Amino acid sequence: MENISFLSVAPEVVLLIGAVLVLMAEVTLKLGRRAWALLGGGATVAAFGFSILQWLRVDEVMGQLNFSARGVTALRLPMVVMDHMSAFAGMLIFAVAVLALTSAWPLVSSLGSRGAEFVALFLLAVAGLHMMTMASNLILLFIGLETASISLYVVAGFTRDQARSDESALKYFLLGSFASAIFLYGVALSFASTGSTSIYGAGGIQAFFQANVILEPGIALIGVALMMVGIGFKVSAAPFHQWAPDVYQGAPAAAVPMMSAGVKIAGFAALARILTVAFPALQDDWTTAVALLAAISVVVGTLFAIAQSDVKRMLAYSGVAHAGFILMALVGGRAGIPGMWFYVGTYAFQLVGAFTVVTLVTGSRADRAPFDAFRGLGQRAPFLAGMMALFLIAMGGIPATAGFVGKLSVFGAAVDAGYLWLVILGVVMASAGLFFYLRLVVVMFFQDAAEAPGTATAPPELHAPSRVVLAIAGAITLVLGLVPWPLLNLVGDALPL
Repeated sequence: MENISFLSVAPEVVLLIGAVLVLMAEVTLKLGRRAWALLGGGATVAAFGFSILQWLRVDEVMGQLNFSARGVTALRLPMVVMDHMSAFAGMLIFAVAVLALTSAWPLVSSLGSRGAEFVALFLLAVAGLHMMTMASNLILLFIGLETASISLYVVAGFTRDQARSDESALKYFLLGSFASAIFLYGVALSFASTGSTSIYGAGGIQAFFQANVILEPGIALIGVALMMVGIGFKVSAAPFHQWAPDVYQGAPAAAVPMMSAGVKIAGFAALARILTVAFPALQDDWTTAVALLAAISVVVGTLFAIAQSDVKRMLAYSGVAHAGFILMALVGGRAGIPGMWFYVGTYAFQLVGAFTVVTLVTGSRADRAPFDAFRGLGQRAPFLAGMMALFLIAMGGIPATAGFVGKLSVFGAAVDAGYLWLVILGVVMASAGLFFYLRLVVVMFFQDAAEAPGTATAPPELHAPSRVVLAIAGAITLVLGLVPWPLLNLVGDALPL
């Protein structure tokens, strides 16, 4: 059992136990929703606590590689890495998961006995997402990706009484499977060119490039490109984003926060480790591809978001643009990772908050969120409208919000890397993006619900748990916009081993 740190996999273990206990509590003991909440929420909070312990442990030992192969390759090909990046990603994913599960609780309650299945799938998805961030082997990364993806495919179609929900799940499954196959083919080509699927270790990809110079790295570059395509699909970067608007719209609104925010955290963590740790020798080649993906994403996401009349679809296309902004940080290589973390970390809470408001306004099962549903929200529910306005202006990058500091961080990384043209494009698209964010603000505060026949005029029901979620997400968005230095200092250490 030497060279094994069970702390490195403790979050996955506790989440798996939580998923099993939730199912047992319903199938065997019939304990009801309160037991699901205690078990599911307790498992997620415990996983968050273990991530904090991992961060403290890394400070002591400066990173660990665990679960290495045995025999002649013993201690050479580790499967799991526990470093500052995996620990920070874990803290983000589990914090977002707690808020997302709390926000989704009205949906869970409405599902009856099937609510236990939803909670179990949710926990498995979270475990898979964290596995992606700590994997030091491309095969384990793929297993984590598929664990999360398959769980989310089912969650997307959980409200079977809605026709769009089935359509959402089917599209997500078909396109997601195709993207996973592309990623796996990239792993195969990477193995063909380097002789390993492990990133670290004496026989890993990192050591291969340190010991060898590849004069014609064509196969390796194709492998990196295919892995970028696979992860680009998961984080909804253009032109691999076609699934996002339909899936976000068709899936139950309460299920979308984890599908959007959590996947972006895990996807960008995995992409950063692959590019900056496994293939830094090819940085001159892949930075150009990353810059092009970033440019396409911000342009496509912004222009298509302007044309939307449904809030869920607008946020989906907005997410495509934000994926482009986050990719701008990665053109700086390892030096851009802190900027990436600040942006994706704060944006994740903005997403959770925004979709929580959408859930409360349109209903947890709704497959549509038309702009008209938000008419007069400022008069009907000032707290909800104020929170939504805060999240929207933060996504737009207005000063005094975390979104503004995040954009400065990624723009700075791109400028330092010599991509001034990309920053100029980003500034122009960020300015254009203010149109669709502020348009919804105008609808909420300056239009009357009575002007649109059929629009609800009664205030949405605001549950205490949802109020707490919005308060936390809003506080993070505002406080880190005014006092960003604590998080900036923290992400400065959240680098891969």
